[in-house]
Amino acid sequence: MSLTIKDLEQLQSQNPDFRMELVEGNIIVMGPSDYESDEIGSRLLTFLNIWVMPRKLGRVTGSSAGFILPSIETDETGGDPEKRNLRAPDVSFVRAERLKKTQRDFVQLLPDLIVEVKSKSDRLKPLQEKIKLFLQLGATVGILIDPDKLLVTVYRSNLEPVVLKDNDKLTIPELLPGWELTIKELWPPEFE
Repeated sequence: MSLTIKDLEQLQSQNPDFRMELVEGNIIVMGPSDYESDEIGSRLLTFLNIWVMPRKLGRVTGSSAGFILPSIETDETGGDPEKRNLRAPDVSFVRAERLKKTQRDFVQLLPDLIVEVKSKSDRLKPLQEKIKLFLQLGATVGILIDPDKLLVTVYRSNLEPVVLKDNDKLTIPELLPGWELTIKELWPPEFE
């Protein structure tokens, strides 16, 4: 049985504590993230917002924001909108000119930037495939953060992925001119 976005919305209203995505007509329930992975995602979200908000560049969201993805189908109708995928990256950015007013619903657009943070129970391949799908559909940049290896991989369409670590600088000039972050700033500090 192939489920729809309406089915997902109904399940979500009955189970508000669960994070869910709709992939190829199947509901994927995502458990809570491990503490470190969520802290890394929150740190990146904070660093992005500190840059984006005063410059009014767009909107930054966390892992609960759902995006109804464009259909991959190529027929004239673009496929049934109810059968499209609904995905939620760990961190997302949408340029201001693409989403001038926030919405009290899932948005039917593709974020310009998506970030996935590998949690303790995640496998890398599904995260890489998710990022590649977003890029195939038209996202500008995808980032995969791997806390296990202390690596950040930056994906762009038609380019080889770039792997960053330690004192390398993460920049996204095509979306956030002037913004940069040293990779080691992503990792949570140790308090004495």
